[in-house]
Amino acid sequence: MSITKTLLSVALSATFMQVMAAVPADNTYGGASDNPLFSNSSLPFGAPDFSKIKPEHYLPAFKEAIRQQKEEVAAIVANKKKATFKNTVLAFEKSGLMLDRVSNIFFALVSADKTPEIAETQRIVTPLLSELENEIFFNKKLFQRIKFVYDHEYANLKGEDKKLLYEVYNSFVRQGALLTDSQMERMKQINNRISELQQQWGNLLPEATNGAAVWVDDVKQLAGLSEADIAQCKKDAESRGGKAPYCIVIINTTQQPLLASLDNRELRKKVYEASVHRADGSRTVDTYPIVSEISKLRAEKAKIMGFSNYASYSLQNTMAKNTKSVYDFLTSLIAAYSPKADAETREIEQYARRTMGPDFQLQPYDRFYYSAKMKKEKFQFSEEEVKPYFNVDSVQKNGVFYAAHLVYGLSFKQRFDIPVYHPDMKVFEVIDKNGKPIALFYSDLYRRPTKRGGAWMSAFAKQSGMRQQLPVIFNVLNCAKAPEGQPTLLTWDEVTTLFHEFGHALHGILSNCYYNTLSGTAVPRDFVEMPSQFNESFASIPEIFDHYARHAATGQPMPAELKEKMLNSINFHSAYALGENLAATCVDMAWHMLPLEEVPSAQQAAQFEQTALKKVGLLNSQVPPRYSTSYFNHVWGGGYAAGYYSYLWTEVLAVNAAKRFEQLGALKPEVGQSFRDKVLSRGNTMDLMESFTNFIGAQPDPSLLLKARGL
Repeated sequence: MSITKTLLSVALSATFMQVMAAVPADNTYGGASDNPLFSNSSLPFGAPDFSKIKPEHYLPAFKEAIRQQKEEVAAIVANKKKATFKNTVLAFEKSGLMLDRVSNIFFALVSADKTPEIAETQRIVTPLLSELENEIFFNKKLFQRIKFVYDHEYANLKGEDKKLLYEVYNSFVRQGALLTDSQMERMKQINNRISELQQQWGNLLPEATNGAAVWVDDVKQLAGLSEADIAQCKKDAESRGGKAPYCIVIINTTQQPLLASLDNRELRKKVYEASVHRADGSRTVDTYPIVSEISKLRAEKAKIMGFSNYASYSLQNTMAKNTKSVYDFLTSLIAAYSPKADAETREIEQYARRTMGPDFQLQPYDRFYYSAKMKKEKFQFSEEEVKPYFNVDSVQKNGVFYAAHLVYGLSFKQRFDIPVYHPDMKVFEVIDKNGKPIALFYSDLYRRPTKRGGAWMSAFAKQSGMRQQLPVIFNVLNCAKAPEGQPTLLTWDEVTTLFHEFGHALHGILSNCYYNTLSGTAVPRDFVEMPSQFNESFASIPEIFDHYARHAATGQPMPAELKEKMLNSINFHSAYALGENLAATCVDMAWHMLPLEEVPSAQQAAQFEQTALKKVGLLNSQVPPRYSTSYFNHVWGGGYAAGYYSYLWTEVLAVNAAKRFEQLGALKPEVGQSFRDKVLSRGNTMDLMESFTNFIGAQPDPSLLLKARGL
């Protein structure tokens, strides 16, 4: 999963992270007279009115919003009075409301429903927003005023005012506001070029992933798949042009779920290799030139800022603080993981040889297949037996929402009067325990060709007391939608993903901050995954599990014996999941630990990954990285450069939070209220480790991660 760059920003709101160019207003077609984006929505919560918004409205709205932002910044700079928190920093925080609104709506569609019209607008808008970001951060007069306030008022401010000033000042410094003129000029060029490259990446990767789909002519080749999976392959083939009767769609991770069921070894190999080679140039798409250039530009940026590599520069503003902390953490996990992974591999290969012969060599595309057979044999159940109990509607309503009701007192009322950008979406009004509406929540669960892979949370509007804005939050997943008239059934991984993404949503929904810049999920990336990973823990709590795990046809709860088998099997062969995450993390760190002079070329990129993994003891064909370099969207297209370690780092926090809930009573409202008050509502208004330890009552114990994974 991944969250959008807008919400990952800890320094600034989406407005001035993404904007500023000298662009005139456009009052031609889609201009002010008929453009719904020029004014606040009249819908409840200020929700976007997708019944009126058309693709042609976005560009003129961006141009007008940029003009307004420029005007507001110019007014701050032109103020003849001595710079103060109120007339400078607070004025800056108040600026760019229209740009915030338009950006949040538009970039939601860029990720979730990228039609050709949206893609073309993005092509035009991206350089404008990059130039705007440069113009703001390198505005010397603006920074002089902010610095004056920081130097003279910071010590006397309190609470959110103090934190806002720190974040705004620090964001300017980190972007290069203290650089020389020539350094600033080069930094502008770097920022613009990275923006261009990331847009190219955002276009190429979905193309590569869609293009890697494996076409199947004969249903006999799909032996081992369930009837539902075969029907889905047929539906996917039809929706992608019908080149063959069946199609296996590639998802964003390296391993593909269907490999656990496909009997045809040659087809398993074909699917696996299509996944691994989707974007490395061996097919039609090669992202390595983009990877190499972005890496060089980031290394140069770090060098200009006085750091030996990009990771050191990037980690300043995180909980980890420096590369040593990250590598100490990773090294300890690798040492504990490696022998267990090797033993797991031997066990699977020995099992496979029982049927395939003593010379059988286990390949990465075999691992899931034989592991699934071992799991079925050991626990006496199959995944197909449990899937009918994981109807997506029940999991969401009777699981995800039910847990939030028990723990936080929230209720959810579906709204049919709020327009959506795609008919598959649902909208819910979130009601607090006192009966007051506190948020809107949108749910967009099903995959389609216009949606990028993965799962994420973002916001059409963040909570802000100053703006008098309640949160308007959305979750996006990529579940396969069942044929018309049939229930959509989830795997256990998809069940936990639904809980995971809603943990992010709760972080936004329960925010109680004054400033937009500090609210909700606007926290460092190595904290932002904690609420989501923690929320996964509710999926297996008996009272909640029994409430949602009901047969799609009969409504009957999962039989106790089957439930026990399934829950006991969750950590079966769990070394793999940890290993693929560790490998991806180390690939990310390796690229961003390089000084400028050592960044490999596009031709050297694949070998560099292999060498980097070997160096840390993770070069293992049986456990490839969850994301390889050429399709690692978190790192090259998202906000996780030198930050993918966050998933493991925050898992430590999450399992410690779960343990505290278990100690105090996992479903007791007073425990949920304490977590809400001390953690979820705080945004980035205080030291994050302090807020977390205030809840658990101690420093987090790293050993709980391995225990939770059964290792």
